[in-house]
Amino acid sequence: MLRTPSGGAGHGTAATDRLMSIGTVLNVLRDEFPEVTISKIRFLESEGLIEPQRTPSGYRKFSAHDVERLGHVLRMQRDHYLPLKVIREHLEAMERGEAAPLPAVGRPRDGEAAPEPAEGPTAVRIGRAELLAAAGVDEAELAEWESYGLVTPLEDGVYDAEAVTVAALVTELGRFGIEPRHLRMMKAAADREAGLVEQVVAPLKRHRNPQTRAHAQARAKELAGLTVKLHAALVQTALGVRLP
Repeated sequence: MLRTPSGGAGHGTAATDRLMSIGTVLNVLRDEFPEVTISKIRFLESEGLIEPQRTPSGYRKFSAHDVERLGHVLRMQRDHYLPLKVIREHLEAMERGEAAPLPAVGRPRDGEAAPEPAEGPTAVRIGRAELLAAAGVDEAELAEWESYGLVTPLEDGVYDAEAVTVAALVTELGRFGIEPRHLRMMKAAADREAGLVEQVVAPLKRHRNPQTRAHAQARAKELAGLTVKLHAALVQTALGVRLP
């Protein structure tokens, strides 16, 4: 369960005092969702899944309810592999007081039998126009990112939702003069790390037991999380800095 700063829901000025910045929300969520980013939170807001308050200066301020709702959304994505449209409908039904059972879980819990897997869990997809709007870039910029392999469309021309996070980070790095061509080494390193993870989980994916094959996805996510943490720690060590 998410841990929010102490205090109840409150009303009036007391409730306003307990509103959180997006950075505080990120720290709260990362205990359970280590891969969540500010760009991911902004994307979920752009999709209408949360509606934080805004200060007169335009800064986002989140209530404890907003944080719990975010956790619910991230949990449904992680554990049930649900697209955002389904998650939104589920949350709206809950708010209306209606019974809203979730579809079958895509990944088994410990001790439970896994369902026979199809081609794989349903992942969130977004179209090209949605990606351009979410990232705030034009066709030329997106084409440049694609030329360096930073963002890659799937076979049917749509993108994995994680492309929004990549696009936002590429944009933010650009503010510091780091151009897409400079990021090729990061892409190459990421591909090598992904290849290492694939080597580990490949025997699980080829196994005749469907439960073992289903476990490969969970193992890949676990290893991906560890490699991301190690990469971040190595970069911080090399620079002699520590991120909050």
